[in-house]
Amino acid sequence: MTDRGNHGPAAGTGDLHRAAFEGAAIGLAVLSADGALIRAGNDHLCALLGHPPGGLADRPVSDLLGAWRLADGIQPWRRADGSAVEVRVRRSGADGGILVVEAVDADEAARSDENRDALAAAGLGEWRWEKSSRRLVLSRRAAQILGHPAGASTTWDVLRAGLADGEPARIQALVRAAMARDGAYGFECRLTREADGREVIVGVRGRPVHGPGGRRTGMVGVVQDITTRVEARDGLAARDQRLRVATSIARLGIFEWHMLEDQAIWENERMFEIFGHAPEDGTIGKTEFLFGVLHPDDRASVRAAISTALREDGTLHTTGRIRRRSDGAWRTIDLAGRFERDAPDRLPRRLIGVVADVTDRRVAEERQALLIRELHHRVKNTLATVQAIVGSTARTASSIDSFYEAFVGRIKSLAHTHAVLTEATWQTADLRTLLLSELKPYAEIAEGAETDGRIVLDGPAVGLASEIAVPIGMAIHELTTNAAKYGALSNQGGRIAVTWALLPGGPAGLLRFAWRESGGPIVEPPRRQGFGSRLLQRVLTTQVQAEVETTYAAEGFALTMLAPLPARNDAANPLS
Repeated sequence: MTDRGNHGPAAGTGDLHRAAFEGAAIGLAVLSADGALIRAGNDHLCALLGHPPGGLADRPVSDLLGAWRLADGIQPWRRADGSAVEVRVRRSGADGGILVVEAVDADEAARSDENRDALAAAGLGEWRWEKSSRRLVLSRRAAQILGHPAGASTTWDVLRAGLADGEPARIQALVRAAMARDGAYGFECRLTREADGREVIVGVRGRPVHGPGGRRTGMVGVVQDITTRVEARDGLAARDQRLRVATSIARLGIFEWHMLEDQAIWENERMFEIFGHAPEDGTIGKTEFLFGVLHPDDRASVRAAISTALREDGTLHTTGRIRRRSDGAWRTIDLAGRFERDAPDRLPRRLIGVVADVTDRRVAEERQALLIRELHHRVKNTLATVQAIVGSTARTASSIDSFYEAFVGRIKSLAHTHAVLTEATWQTADLRTLLLSELKPYAEIAEGAETDGRIVLDGPAVGLASEIAVPIGMAIHELTTNAAKYGALSNQGGRIAVTWALLPGGPAGLLRFAWRESGGPIVEPPRRQGFGSRLLQRVLTTQVQAEVETTYAAEGFALTMLAPLPARNDAANPLS
Protein backbone atom coordinates (compact mmCIF):
# COMPACT_ATOMS: atom_id res chain seq x y z
CA MET A 1 0.00 0.00 0.00
CA THR A 2 2.89 2.36 0.81
CA ASP A 3 6.64 2.50 0.39
CA ARG A 4 6.92 4.15 3.88
CA GLY A 5 9.41 6.62 2.37
CA ASN A 6 9.38 10.37 2.70
CA HIS A 7 6.58 10.92 0.18
CA GLY A 8 3.59 10.03 2.36
CA PRO A 9 1.08 7.27 2.20
CA ALA A 10 -0.26 8.11 -1.21
CA ALA A 11 3.11 8.08 -2.99
CA GLY A 12 3.02 5.52 -5.73
CA THR A 13 -0.70 4.81 -5.10
CA GLY A 14 -3.84 5.98 -6.80
CA ASP A 15 -6.49 8.34 -5.54
CA LEU A 16 -8.69 5.30 -4.78
CA HIS A 17 -6.30 4.05 -2.07
CA ARG A 18 -6.05 7.52 -0.56
CA ALA A 19 -9.82 7.86 -0.42
CA ALA A 20 -10.15 4.44 1.26
CA PHE A 21 -7.54 5.38 3.86
CA GLU A 22 -9.06 8.73 4.71
CA GLY A 23 -12.68 7.55 4.67
CA ALA A 24 -12.25 4.37 6.77
CA ALA A 25 -14.71 4.07 9.70
CA ILE A 26 -11.90 2.98 12.06
CA GLY A 27 -8.67 4.70 13.01
CA LEU A 28 -5.66 3.98 10.76
CA ALA A 29 -2.04 5.13 11.20
CA VAL A 30 1.07 4.57 9.08
CA LEU A 31 4.36 4.28 11.01
CA SER A 32 7.85 5.25 9.94
CA ALA A 33 10.33 2.47 9.21
CA ASP A 34 11.71 2.60 12.76
CA GLY A 35 8.19 2.81 14.26
CA ALA A 36 9.00 6.01 16.13
CA LEU A 37 6.83 8.41 14.10
CA ILE A 38 3.33 8.46 12.76
CA ARG A 39 3.73 9.35 9.13
CA ALA A 40 -0.01 9.76 8.60
CA GLY A 41 -3.26 9.26 10.50
CA ASN A 42 -6.68 9.17 8.86
CA ASP A 43 -9.52 11.52 9.76
CA HIS A 44 -11.26 8.94 12.05
CA LEU A 45 -8.12 8.54 14.17
CA CYS A 46 -7.54 12.28 14.32
CA ALA A 47 -11.11 12.84 15.51
CA LEU A 48 -10.80 10.02 18.08
CA LEU A 49 -7.68 11.66 19.57
CA GLY A 50 -8.98 15.23 19.29
CA HIS A 51 -6.70 16.44 16.47
CA PRO A 52 -7.67 18.26 13.28
CA PRO A 53 -7.49 16.29 10.01
CA GLY A 54 -3.83 15.64 9.17
CA GLY A 55 -2.83 16.74 12.70
CA LEU A 56 -1.04 13.42 13.46
CA ALA A 57 1.42 13.57 10.52
CA ASP A 58 5.06 13.15 11.64
CA ARG A 59 4.05 13.12 15.35
CA PRO A 60 6.20 10.92 17.63
CA VAL A 61 4.36 7.79 18.76
CA SER A 62 5.59 8.44 22.31
CA ASP A 63 3.45 11.60 22.39
CA LEU A 64 0.38 9.36 22.20
CA LEU A 65 1.53 6.53 24.46
CA GLY A 66 3.18 8.35 27.34
CA ALA A 67 4.83 5.69 29.53
CA TRP A 68 3.16 2.84 27.63
CA ARG A 69 4.95 0.74 25.02
CA LEU A 70 3.17 0.22 21.74
CA ALA A 71 1.60 -3.24 21.71
CA ASP A 72 -1.48 -5.04 20.46
CA GLY A 73 -4.45 -4.95 22.78
CA ILE A 74 -6.29 -2.40 24.90
CA GLN A 75 -4.24 0.53 26.20
CA PRO A 76 -4.72 4.22 27.04
CA TRP A 77 -3.72 6.79 24.43
CA ARG A 78 -3.33 10.49 25.08
CA ARG A 79 -5.72 12.91 23.39
CA ALA A 80 -4.80 16.40 22.17
CA ASP A 81 -6.18 17.94 25.39
CA GLY A 82 -4.07 15.66 27.58
CA SER A 83 -6.93 13.36 28.62
CA ALA A 84 -6.73 9.59 28.12
CA VAL A 85 -8.93 7.39 26.00
CA GLU A 86 -9.02 3.59 26.00
CA VAL A 87 -8.32 2.15 22.51
CA ARG A 88 -7.82 -1.29 21.06
CA VAL A 89 -4.65 -1.46 18.90
CA ARG A 90 -3.91 -4.09 16.27
CA ARG A 91 -0.89 -4.12 13.90
CA SER A 92 -1.53 -4.79 10.22
CA GLY A 93 0.45 -4.89 7.02
CA ALA A 94 3.28 -7.21 6.01
CA ASP A 95 5.74 -5.63 8.43
CA GLY A 96 3.29 -4.35 11.00
CA GLY A 97 3.73 -0.78 9.83
CA ILE A 98 0.02 0.02 9.81
CA LEU A 99 -1.95 0.44 13.04
CA VAL A 100 -5.69 -0.24 13.33
CA VAL A 101 -7.05 1.76 16.31
CA GLU A 102 -10.62 1.44 17.73
CA ALA A 103 -12.26 3.10 20.72
CA VAL A 104 -13.57 0.73 23.44
CA ASP A 105 -16.12 1.36 26.22
CA ALA A 106 -15.25 1.10 29.88
CA ASP A 107 -16.69 -2.40 30.32
CA GLU A 108 -14.77 -3.76 27.37
CA ALA A 109 -11.63 -1.99 28.52
CA ALA A 110 -11.85 -3.69 31.89
CA ARG A 111 -12.38 -7.12 30.36
CA SER A 112 -9.44 -9.41 29.72
CA ASP A 113 -8.58 -13.08 29.70
CA GLU A 114 -7.79 -12.76 33.38
CA ASN A 115 -11.30 -11.37 33.93
CA ARG A 116 -12.75 -14.40 32.19
CA ASP A 117 -10.67 -16.68 34.42
CA ALA A 118 -12.00 -14.80 37.46
CA LEU A 119 -15.59 -15.25 36.24
CA ALA A 120 -15.01 -18.97 35.85
CA ALA A 121 -13.41 -19.18 39.31
CA ALA A 122 -16.47 -17.47 40.74
CA GLY A 123 -18.69 -20.06 39.08
CA LEU A 124 -20.14 -17.57 36.59
CA GLY A 125 -20.87 -18.49 33.01
CA GLU A 126 -21.54 -15.89 30.32
CA TRP A 127 -24.40 -15.99 27.81
CA ARG A 128 -25.68 -13.90 24.93
CA TRP A 129 -29.11 -13.95 23.31
CA GLU A 130 -29.34 -12.70 19.73
CA LYS A 131 -32.65 -11.15 18.78
CA SER A 132 -32.21 -11.74 15.07
CA SER A 133 -31.66 -15.50 15.30
CA ARG A 134 -33.33 -16.01 18.68
CA ARG A 135 -30.39 -18.22 19.62
CA LEU A 136 -28.76 -18.39 23.05
CA VAL A 137 -24.98 -18.56 22.89
CA LEU A 138 -23.32 -20.06 25.97
CA SER A 139 -19.78 -19.89 27.25
CA ARG A 140 -18.12 -23.15 28.29
CA ARG A 141 -18.97 -22.55 31.95
CA ALA A 142 -22.56 -21.52 31.17
CA ALA A 143 -23.03 -24.64 29.02
CA GLN A 144 -21.65 -26.80 31.83
CA ILE A 145 -24.07 -25.24 34.38
CA LEU A 146 -27.11 -25.68 32.13
CA GLY A 147 -26.15 -29.17 30.97
CA HIS A 148 -25.48 -28.39 27.31
CA PRO A 149 -22.51 -29.31 25.10
CA ALA A 150 -19.72 -26.73 25.13
CA GLY A 151 -19.77 -24.46 22.11
CA ALA A 152 -23.34 -25.33 21.18
CA SER A 153 -26.02 -22.68 21.11
CA THR A 154 -29.56 -23.34 22.22
CA THR A 155 -32.95 -21.63 22.40
CA TRP A 156 -35.31 -20.43 25.10
CA ASP A 157 -37.82 -23.11 24.10
CA VAL A 158 -35.25 -25.82 24.87
CA LEU A 159 -34.42 -24.34 28.28
CA ARG A 160 -38.03 -23.76 29.31
CA ALA A 161 -38.73 -27.49 28.97
CA GLY A 162 -36.62 -28.04 32.09
CA LEU A 163 -38.55 -25.51 34.19
CA ALA A 164 -41.41 -26.31 36.55
CA ASP A 165 -44.97 -25.30 35.71
CA GLY A 166 -45.50 -21.58 36.07
CA GLU A 167 -41.81 -20.70 36.02
CA PRO A 168 -41.57 -19.77 32.28
CA ALA A 169 -44.43 -17.29 32.63
CA ARG A 170 -42.87 -15.76 35.77
CA ILE A 171 -39.46 -15.36 34.11
CA GLN A 172 -40.89 -13.93 30.89
CA ALA A 173 -42.94 -11.36 32.82
CA LEU A 174 -39.87 -10.33 34.81
CA VAL A 175 -37.70 -9.96 31.68
CA ARG A 176 -40.39 -8.03 29.81
CA ALA A 177 -40.70 -5.59 32.71
CA ALA A 178 -36.92 -5.04 32.67
CA MET A 179 -36.90 -4.55 28.90
CA ALA A 180 -39.72 -2.01 29.16
CA ARG A 181 -37.55 0.16 31.38
CA ASP A 182 -34.41 -0.81 29.44
CA GLY A 183 -32.79 -2.02 32.66
CA ALA A 184 -31.06 -5.03 34.15
CA TYR A 185 -32.85 -7.97 35.77
CA GLY A 186 -32.09 -11.02 37.89
CA PHE A 187 -33.91 -14.12 39.09
CA GLU A 188 -33.44 -17.56 40.61
CA CYS A 189 -35.12 -20.74 39.37
CA ARG A 190 -34.92 -24.52 39.51
CA LEU A 191 -33.95 -26.22 36.28
CA THR A 192 -33.85 -29.89 35.31
CA ARG A 193 -30.86 -30.31 33.03
CA GLU A 194 -31.51 -32.04 29.74
CA ALA A 195 -28.12 -33.79 29.68
CA ASP A 196 -28.33 -35.77 32.94
CA GLY A 197 -31.76 -35.00 34.46
CA ARG A 198 -30.14 -33.39 37.50
CA GLU A 199 -32.08 -30.58 39.15
CA VAL A 200 -30.06 -27.45 39.81
CA ILE A 201 -30.88 -24.01 41.12
CA VAL A 202 -29.44 -21.24 38.96
CA GLY A 203 -29.11 -17.53 39.45
CA VAL A 204 -29.41 -15.50 36.25
CA ARG A 205 -28.49 -11.87 35.62
CA GLY A 206 -29.01 -10.07 32.34
CA ARG A 207 -29.34 -6.73 30.55
CA PRO A 208 -30.23 -5.53 27.06
CA VAL A 209 -27.59 -4.64 24.45
CA HIS A 210 -28.03 -2.13 21.65
CA GLY A 211 -26.65 -1.71 18.16
CA PRO A 212 -26.18 1.35 15.98
CA GLY A 213 -28.92 3.91 16.47
CA GLY A 214 -29.85 2.49 19.87
CA ARG A 215 -31.77 -0.44 18.41
CA ARG A 216 -31.94 -3.39 20.82
CA THR A 217 -30.09 -6.34 19.35
CA GLY A 218 -30.32 -8.84 22.18
CA MET A 219 -29.34 -9.50 25.76
CA VAL A 220 -26.19 -10.52 27.60
CA GLY A 221 -25.64 -11.78 31.10
CA VAL A 222 -24.22 -14.38 33.45
CA VAL A 223 -25.53 -17.59 35.00
CA GLN A 224 -24.37 -19.29 38.21
CA ASP A 225 -25.10 -22.64 39.85
CA ILE A 226 -26.36 -21.61 43.31
CA THR A 227 -27.82 -24.99 44.33
CA THR A 228 -25.57 -25.50 47.34
CA ARG A 229 -25.93 -21.92 48.51
CA VAL A 230 -29.73 -21.90 48.23
CA GLU A 231 -30.08 -25.27 49.93
CA ALA A 232 -27.87 -24.04 52.77
CA ARG A 233 -29.88 -20.82 52.95
CA ASP A 234 -33.18 -22.69 52.93
CA GLY A 235 -31.86 -25.07 55.57
CA LEU A 236 -30.92 -22.18 57.81
CA ALA A 237 -34.30 -20.55 57.20
CA ALA A 238 -36.09 -23.81 58.03
CA ARG A 239 -34.07 -24.25 61.24
CA ASP A 240 -34.74 -20.65 62.15
CA GLN A 241 -38.45 -21.16 61.53
CA ARG A 242 -38.49 -24.34 63.63
CA LEU A 243 -36.71 -22.48 66.41
CA ARG A 244 -39.22 -19.64 66.24
CA VAL A 245 -42.15 -22.06 66.27
CA ALA A 246 -40.68 -23.95 69.24
CA THR A 247 -39.99 -20.77 71.21
CA SER A 248 -43.43 -19.43 70.31
CA ILE A 249 -45.13 -22.58 71.60
CA ALA A 250 -42.95 -22.54 74.70
CA ARG A 251 -43.63 -18.78 75.00
CA LEU A 252 -39.92 -17.99 75.21
CA GLY A 253 -38.40 -14.65 74.39
CA ILE A 254 -35.11 -14.69 72.42
CA PHE A 255 -32.48 -11.97 72.82
CA GLU A 256 -28.88 -10.98 72.13
CA TRP A 257 -26.97 -8.65 74.42
CA HIS A 258 -23.86 -7.01 72.97
CA MET A 259 -21.61 -6.33 75.91
CA LEU A 260 -19.26 -3.62 74.64
CA GLU A 261 -22.07 -1.41 73.37
CA ASP A 262 -24.53 -2.49 76.10
CA GLN A 263 -27.12 -2.91 73.39
CA ALA A 264 -29.77 -5.62 73.17
CA ILE A 265 -31.54 -7.14 70.19
CA TRP A 266 -34.92 -8.72 70.86
CA GLU A 267 -35.43 -11.43 68.27
CA ASN A 268 -39.15 -12.11 68.65
CA GLU A 269 -42.40 -10.52 69.78
CA ARG A 270 -42.49 -12.54 73.00
CA MET A 271 -39.60 -10.46 74.42
CA PHE A 272 -41.65 -7.30 73.97
CA GLU A 273 -44.68 -8.98 75.58
CA ILE A 274 -42.70 -10.15 78.64
CA PHE A 275 -41.21 -6.71 79.30
CA GLY A 276 -44.38 -4.85 78.32
CA HIS A 277 -42.71 -2.88 75.54
CA ALA A 278 -44.22 -1.70 72.28
CA PRO A 279 -41.85 -1.99 69.29
CA GLU A 280 -41.45 1.79 69.22
CA ASP A 281 -40.26 1.69 72.87
CA GLY A 282 -37.16 -0.19 71.79
CA THR A 283 -35.15 -2.64 73.89
CA ILE A 284 -33.06 -2.29 77.05
CA GLY A 285 -29.43 -2.99 77.86
CA LYS A 286 -27.85 -4.47 80.97
CA THR A 287 -27.65 -1.19 82.87
CA GLU A 288 -31.33 -0.36 82.44
CA PHE A 289 -32.29 -3.97 83.13
CA LEU A 290 -30.40 -4.13 86.43
CA PHE A 291 -31.22 -0.68 87.78
CA GLY A 292 -34.46 0.28 86.08
CA VAL A 293 -36.44 -2.92 85.56
CA LEU A 294 -35.17 -5.60 87.96
CA HIS A 295 -36.50 -5.71 91.52
CA PRO A 296 -33.92 -4.20 93.91
CA ASP A 297 -33.98 -7.33 96.09
CA ASP A 298 -32.97 -9.51 93.11
CA ARG A 299 -30.09 -7.42 91.74
CA ALA A 300 -27.37 -9.02 93.83
CA SER A 301 -28.28 -12.60 92.88
CA VAL A 302 -28.64 -11.77 89.16
CA ARG A 303 -25.29 -9.95 89.04
CA ALA A 304 -23.65 -12.84 90.89
CA ALA A 305 -25.05 -15.32 88.37
CA ILE A 306 -23.72 -13.22 85.45
CA SER A 307 -20.27 -12.98 87.05
CA THR A 308 -20.16 -16.74 87.69
CA ALA A 309 -21.13 -17.57 84.10
CA LEU A 310 -18.45 -15.21 82.77
CA ARG A 311 -15.77 -16.54 85.09
CA GLU A 312 -16.52 -20.21 84.55
CA ASP A 313 -17.47 -19.87 80.88
CA GLY A 314 -20.71 -21.69 81.66
CA THR A 315 -24.38 -21.31 81.04
CA LEU A 316 -26.09 -18.36 82.70
CA HIS A 317 -29.26 -19.30 84.55
CA THR A 318 -30.92 -16.84 86.87
CA THR A 319 -34.33 -15.77 88.14
CA GLY A 320 -35.64 -12.37 89.11
CA ARG A 321 -38.66 -10.10 89.25
CA ILE A 322 -39.11 -7.36 86.67
CA ARG A 323 -41.55 -4.48 86.50
CA ARG A 324 -43.51 -4.73 83.26
CA ARG A 325 -43.54 -1.38 81.49
CA SER A 326 -47.05 -1.58 80.05
CA ASP A 327 -48.93 -1.96 83.36
CA GLY A 328 -46.29 -1.71 86.10
CA ALA A 329 -46.97 -5.26 87.29
CA TRP A 330 -44.17 -7.31 88.83
CA ARG A 331 -43.46 -10.48 86.86
CA THR A 332 -41.06 -13.30 87.67
CA ILE A 333 -38.75 -14.38 84.83
CA ASP A 334 -36.27 -17.18 84.25
CA LEU A 335 -33.30 -16.14 82.11
CA ALA A 336 -30.86 -18.57 80.50
CA GLY A 337 -28.06 -17.85 78.06
CA ARG A 338 -24.48 -18.40 77.00
CA PHE A 339 -21.67 -15.95 76.34
CA GLU A 340 -19.95 -16.09 72.94
CA ARG A 341 -16.27 -15.32 72.42
CA ASP A 342 -14.41 -14.47 69.21
CA ALA A 343 -11.52 -16.63 70.42
CA PRO A 344 -10.95 -18.88 73.46
CA ASP A 345 -8.61 -16.41 75.16
CA ARG A 346 -10.67 -13.29 74.52
CA LEU A 347 -13.45 -11.66 76.49
CA PRO A 348 -17.00 -12.52 75.41
CA ARG A 349 -18.61 -10.09 73.02
CA ARG A 350 -22.27 -11.04 73.36
CA LEU A 351 -24.79 -13.07 75.33
CA ILE A 352 -27.41 -15.10 73.48
CA GLY A 353 -30.31 -16.36 75.55
CA VAL A 354 -33.97 -16.89 76.24
CA VAL A 355 -36.40 -15.47 78.77
CA ALA A 356 -39.54 -17.11 80.16
CA ASP A 357 -42.26 -15.44 82.20
CA VAL A 358 -42.78 -17.97 85.02
CA THR A 359 -45.03 -15.82 87.20
CA ASP A 360 -48.09 -18.03 86.77
CA ARG A 361 -46.04 -21.18 87.34
CA ARG A 362 -44.54 -19.81 90.54
CA VAL A 363 -47.96 -18.73 91.80
CA ALA A 364 -49.34 -22.18 90.95
CA GLU A 365 -46.46 -23.85 92.82
CA GLU A 366 -47.03 -21.68 95.86
CA ARG A 367 -50.78 -22.35 95.68
CA GLN A 368 -50.15 -26.06 95.39
CA ALA A 369 -47.95 -26.01 98.48
CA LEU A 370 -50.62 -24.04 100.31
CA LEU A 371 -53.36 -26.47 99.29
CA ILE A 372 -51.24 -29.43 100.38
CA ARG A 373 -50.82 -27.84 103.78
CA GLU A 374 -54.55 -27.14 103.83
CA LEU A 375 -55.25 -30.76 102.91
CA HIS A 376 -53.03 -32.05 105.70
CA HIS A 377 -54.78 -29.77 108.17
CA ARG A 378 -58.21 -30.75 106.87
CA VAL A 379 -57.48 -34.49 107.01
CA LYS A 380 -56.20 -34.13 110.57
CA ASN A 381 -59.33 -32.26 111.64
CA THR A 382 -61.58 -34.66 109.78
CA LEU A 383 -60.08 -37.68 111.48
CA ALA A 384 -60.55 -35.97 114.83
CA THR A 385 -64.16 -35.22 113.92
CA VAL A 386 -64.76 -38.83 112.85
CA GLN A 387 -63.26 -40.05 116.09
CA ALA A 388 -65.60 -37.77 118.06
CA ILE A 389 -68.59 -38.91 115.99
CA VAL A 390 -67.82 -42.56 116.65
CA GLY A 391 -67.39 -42.08 120.39
CA SER A 392 -70.41 -39.85 120.93
CA THR A 393 -72.71 -41.83 118.66
CA ALA A 394 -71.79 -45.04 120.45
CA ARG A 395 -72.48 -43.48 123.86
CA THR A 396 -75.94 -42.15 122.89
CA ALA A 397 -77.15 -44.98 120.65
CA SER A 398 -79.71 -47.39 122.12
CA SER A 399 -78.99 -50.18 119.66
CA ILE A 400 -76.67 -51.27 116.86
CA ASP A 401 -79.25 -50.14 114.28
CA SER A 402 -79.64 -46.71 115.82
CA PHE A 403 -75.85 -46.39 116.02
CA TYR A 404 -75.48 -47.35 112.36
CA GLU A 405 -78.19 -44.98 111.22
CA ALA A 406 -76.83 -41.99 113.15
CA PHE A 407 -73.19 -42.72 112.31
CA VAL A 408 -73.72 -43.21 108.56
CA GLY A 409 -75.83 -40.06 108.31
CA ARG A 410 -73.17 -37.95 110.01
CA ILE A 411 -70.35 -39.42 107.91
CA LYS A 412 -72.33 -38.74 104.70
CA SER A 413 -72.87 -35.15 105.77
CA LEU A 414 -69.18 -34.79 106.48
CA ALA A 415 -68.27 -36.30 103.10
CA HIS A 416 -70.69 -34.02 101.27
CA THR A 417 -69.24 -30.92 102.89
CA HIS A 418 -65.74 -31.99 101.80
CA ALA A 419 -66.99 -32.61 98.24
CA VAL A 420 -68.42 -29.08 98.08
CA LEU A 421 -65.15 -27.66 99.36
CA THR A 422 -63.08 -29.60 96.81
CA GLU A 423 -65.23 -28.58 93.84
CA ALA A 424 -65.30 -24.86 94.68
CA THR A 425 -62.79 -22.54 93.04
CA TRP A 426 -61.88 -20.83 96.30
CA GLN A 427 -61.83 -24.03 98.38
CA THR A 428 -64.97 -22.74 100.10
CA ALA A 429 -68.44 -24.17 100.60
CA ASP A 430 -71.58 -22.20 99.76
CA LEU A 431 -73.93 -21.97 102.77
CA ARG A 432 -77.06 -22.24 100.61
CA THR A 433 -75.67 -25.40 98.96
CA LEU A 434 -75.07 -27.04 102.34
CA LEU A 435 -78.64 -26.23 103.41
CA LEU A 436 -80.18 -27.50 100.16
CA SER A 437 -78.29 -30.78 100.31
CA GLU A 438 -79.68 -31.54 103.79
CA LEU A 439 -83.24 -30.15 103.50
CA LYS A 440 -84.21 -30.88 99.89
CA PRO A 441 -85.07 -34.59 100.49
CA TYR A 442 -87.84 -33.58 102.91
CA ALA A 443 -89.84 -30.95 101.03
CA GLU A 444 -89.87 -28.38 98.27
CA ILE A 445 -87.78 -25.40 99.18
CA ALA A 446 -88.86 -21.80 98.64
CA GLU A 447 -86.38 -18.95 98.20
CA GLY A 448 -86.89 -15.51 99.75
CA ALA A 449 -88.51 -14.10 102.88
CA GLU A 450 -91.80 -13.25 101.15
CA THR A 451 -92.43 -16.76 99.84
CA ASP A 452 -94.72 -19.30 101.44
CA GLY A 453 -93.44 -22.85 101.68
CA ARG A 454 -92.72 -25.60 104.11
CA ILE A 455 -89.01 -24.82 103.98
CA VAL A 456 -87.91 -21.24 103.28
CA LEU A 457 -84.31 -20.11 102.72
CA ASP A 458 -83.47 -16.40 102.70
CA GLY A 459 -80.00 -14.90 102.67
CA PRO A 460 -77.14 -13.69 100.45
CA ALA A 461 -74.45 -15.84 98.87
CA VAL A 462 -71.88 -16.73 101.54
CA GLY A 463 -68.77 -18.81 100.97
CA LEU A 464 -67.60 -20.64 104.08
CA ALA A 465 -63.88 -21.32 104.41
CA SER A 466 -62.94 -24.93 105.03
CA GLU A 467 -62.13 -24.39 108.72
CA ILE A 468 -65.73 -23.38 109.50
CA ALA A 469 -67.57 -25.12 106.62
CA VAL A 470 -67.11 -28.60 108.17
CA PRO A 471 -68.51 -27.79 111.64
CA ILE A 472 -71.34 -25.63 110.21
CA GLY A 473 -72.16 -28.41 107.74
CA MET A 474 -72.29 -30.92 110.59
CA ALA A 475 -74.53 -28.51 112.58
CA ILE A 476 -76.96 -28.20 109.64
CA HIS A 477 -77.07 -32.00 109.42
CA GLU A 478 -77.87 -32.32 113.15
CA LEU A 479 -80.55 -29.61 112.94
CA THR A 480 -82.16 -31.33 109.95
CA THR A 481 -81.99 -34.78 111.58
CA ASN A 482 -83.53 -33.53 114.83
CA ALA A 483 -86.29 -31.73 112.89
CA ALA A 484 -87.06 -34.91 110.95
CA LYS A 485 -87.17 -37.05 114.09
CA TYR A 486 -88.75 -34.77 116.66
CA GLY A 487 -89.48 -31.34 115.17
CA ALA A 488 -91.11 -29.54 112.23
CA LEU A 489 -90.25 -32.18 109.62
CA SER A 490 -91.73 -35.03 111.68
CA ASN A 491 -95.37 -34.23 110.68
CA GLN A 492 -97.17 -32.82 107.64
CA GLY A 493 -97.80 -29.30 108.97
CA GLY A 494 -94.42 -28.21 110.26
CA ARG A 495 -92.38 -25.43 108.67
CA ILE A 496 -88.70 -24.37 108.82
CA ALA A 497 -87.42 -20.88 108.06
CA VAL A 498 -83.66 -20.38 107.71
CA THR A 499 -82.38 -16.83 107.39
CA TRP A 500 -78.89 -15.42 107.40
CA ALA A 501 -77.14 -12.13 106.82
CA LEU A 502 -73.64 -10.65 106.73
CA LEU A 503 -72.89 -8.02 109.35
CA PRO A 504 -69.85 -5.79 109.81
CA GLY A 505 -67.10 -7.02 112.10
CA GLY A 506 -64.45 -9.69 112.39
CA PRO A 507 -61.72 -10.40 109.78
CA ALA A 508 -64.23 -10.79 106.93
CA GLY A 509 -67.59 -9.90 108.50
CA LEU A 510 -70.01 -11.63 110.90
CA LEU A 511 -72.46 -14.33 109.83
CA ARG A 512 -75.82 -14.10 111.60
CA PHE A 513 -77.60 -17.44 111.10
CA ALA A 514 -81.13 -18.23 112.37
CA TRP A 515 -82.99 -21.57 112.24
CA ARG A 516 -86.66 -21.43 113.28
CA GLU A 517 -89.17 -24.28 113.35
CA SER A 518 -92.97 -24.00 113.66
CA GLY A 519 -96.07 -26.16 113.25
CA GLY A 520 -94.46 -29.30 114.52
CA PRO A 521 -95.15 -31.28 117.69
CA ILE A 522 -95.17 -29.35 120.97
CA VAL A 523 -91.54 -28.88 122.00
CA GLU A 524 -90.25 -29.89 125.37
CA PRO A 525 -86.73 -29.13 126.60
CA PRO A 526 -84.48 -32.25 126.36
CA ARG A 527 -83.98 -34.24 129.57
CA ARG A 528 -80.39 -35.06 128.58
CA GLN A 529 -77.93 -33.65 126.05
CA GLY A 530 -77.26 -35.88 123.07
CA PHE A 531 -74.42 -35.74 120.58
CA GLY A 532 -76.33 -33.39 118.31
CA SER A 533 -76.89 -30.92 121.09
CA ARG A 534 -73.29 -31.11 122.22
CA LEU A 535 -72.11 -30.55 118.61
CA LEU A 536 -74.31 -27.50 118.24
CA GLN A 537 -73.06 -25.99 121.47
CA ARG A 538 -69.46 -27.12 121.70
CA VAL A 539 -68.25 -27.58 118.13
CA LEU A 540 -69.72 -24.33 116.90
CA THR A 541 -68.40 -22.50 119.92
CA THR A 542 -64.94 -24.09 119.82
CA GLN A 543 -64.21 -24.47 116.10
CA VAL A 544 -66.22 -21.57 114.71
CA GLN A 545 -65.86 -19.21 117.71
CA ALA A 546 -69.59 -18.60 117.36
CA GLU A 547 -72.06 -17.26 119.87
CA VAL A 548 -74.89 -19.84 119.88
CA GLU A 549 -78.31 -19.44 121.46
CA THR A 550 -80.98 -22.19 121.44
CA THR A 551 -84.60 -21.93 122.58
CA TYR A 552 -87.07 -24.73 123.11
CA ALA A 553 -90.35 -22.79 122.91
CA ALA A 554 -93.50 -24.91 122.79
CA GLU A 555 -94.38 -23.63 119.26
CA GLY A 556 -91.00 -24.69 117.85
CA PHE A 557 -87.25 -25.06 118.28
CA ALA A 558 -85.01 -22.09 117.33
CA LEU A 559 -81.26 -21.57 117.03
CA THR A 560 -79.38 -18.32 116.46
CA MET A 561 -75.66 -18.19 115.70
CA LEU A 562 -73.34 -15.22 115.32
CA ALA A 563 -70.02 -16.38 113.82
CA PRO A 564 -66.96 -14.39 112.63
CA LEU A 565 -65.89 -15.30 109.07
CA PRO A 566 -62.14 -15.90 108.63
CA ALA A 567 -60.24 -13.83 106.06
CA ARG A 568 -60.06 -15.45 102.64
CA ASN A 569 -56.59 -16.39 101.40
CA ASP A 570 -56.11 -15.09 97.85
CA ALA A 571 -53.31 -17.58 97.27
CA ALA A 572 -55.89 -20.37 97.36
CA ASN A 573 -57.72 -18.91 94.35
CA PRO A 574 -56.47 -20.50 91.10
CA LEU A 575 -57.96 -17.62 89.09
CA SER A 576 -56.08 -14.88 90.90
